[in-house]
Amino acid sequence: MDTHPRTEFAELMNRAGLGLKEAAEMLSTNERTVRRHMNGEGKRIDALKIEKLREVANSRCAQGRPEGFRFIDLFAGVGGIRIPFEEIGGRCVFTAEWDRFSRETYKANFPEPADSEHVCAEDVRPWAVEPEKIPAHDVLLAGFPCQPFSIAGVSKKNALGRPHGFMCDTQGTLFYDLAKIIDHHRPPAFLLENVKNLERHDGGKTFATIINVLENELGYRVFYRVISSTPWVPQKRERIFIVGFKDHSVEFDFDQLAVPEGDGPTLGSILDKEVDPKYTLTQHMWNYLQGYKEKHRSAGNGFGYSLFGPKDVARTLSARYYKDGSEILIEQKGNRPRRLTPRECARLMGFEKPGKTDWKIPVSDTQAYRQFGNAVVVPVVRAVAQLMQPRIFEAMELDGRKVPDTVQVQLPLPEPGIAAE
Repeated sequence: MDTHPRTEFAELMNRAGLGLKEAAEMLSTNERTVRRHMNGEGKRIDALKIEKLREVANSRCAQGRPEGFRFIDLFAGVGGIRIPFEEIGGRCVFTAEWDRFSRETYKANFPEPADSEHVCAEDVRPWAVEPEKIPAHDVLLAGFPCQPFSIAGVSKKNALGRPHGFMCDTQGTLFYDLAKIIDHHRPPAFLLENVKNLERHDGGKTFATIINVLENELGYRVFYRVISSTPWVPQKRERIFIVGFKDHSVEFDFDQLAVPEGDGPTLGSILDKEVDPKYTLTQHMWNYLQGYKEKHRSAGNGFGYSLFGPKDVARTLSARYYKDGSEILIEQKGNRPRRLTPRECARLMGFEKPGKTDWKIPVSDTQAYRQFGNAVVVPVVRAVAQLMQPRIFEAMELDGRKVPDTVQVQLPLPEPGIAAE
């Protein structure tokens, strides 16, 4: 049951796709007054303002909302989650990313027209304090960071008269801010992404708290699955995806995910034949890595560099790759090994297809390595987005939201198997 009833004013704002600031400007009032109207507080609303809001809502809905649905992109990185959700008919209306270099790459690849309503924010926390300032949306997307929670017993909190639930258990974490935004906007659907280890983090307490908040406190029906990237890209990268729907009648099955059959691609499909010598390790660095690996081998540990050839599948690319490249070093006949180039990392993460150079990299190599190491594998998210698409529209209809009669969706053609060089 939806425990967050909305006023007519709030529903019309949602239908019109208006944020707090935009509604205040349109109605010639201030944001505080708009907020009070949304909550059903204060003086009676001027009938002319309600009528004007209804006209805007009807006009925008009458245009068919060709984008299909509106979504927000939190902890966005460089936009790897955004790409597939635009492909299935979504339009991004709000982005939050704290790292200025990631925002630079994001804006280079997702330019917005001057009159766009899209907001590109930095730290999400101030927006979580006033979530009504975030534009209305149908789907929330977030690759949120993993943080430990301090969980105290509910019975003890009750005895002390203290609040419990996500307002207490997760306070001070970025998931807390994420939960506040979901709690306020009540989107019909969401997708959250995190590292595989989230399930085991802090002895399983972190994940248990997250699921409890999403299911029992926010009231969503939740599904999750750990997905490996190897069927799509030549990299062993596992991530957990958490999907939620506001209406519990929506059926969703991760087992229906379209996973490419057969052997996945190998590194030969993404490697360049000609590479700048600057990516070859210096003799000093190569000597250091060999010595470091030998020291740990003698001690019975497996730490050290990893060498790969064109017929191999790489380890997980990490944000520390810029330091020495040790987790993925490419063999070179007659020479020291080399790092992947940033362009090869873009292909390894699925931001562009082999042989292409269409993803814009406006930052230094160091920042590019960090960005790709923190990113999602785009084809994996694409498979999840395509599985979610019909359920998103179903969830919107069940929530009383306008869904176009015919949604034109441009899905990428299935990619043929890529043989190693």
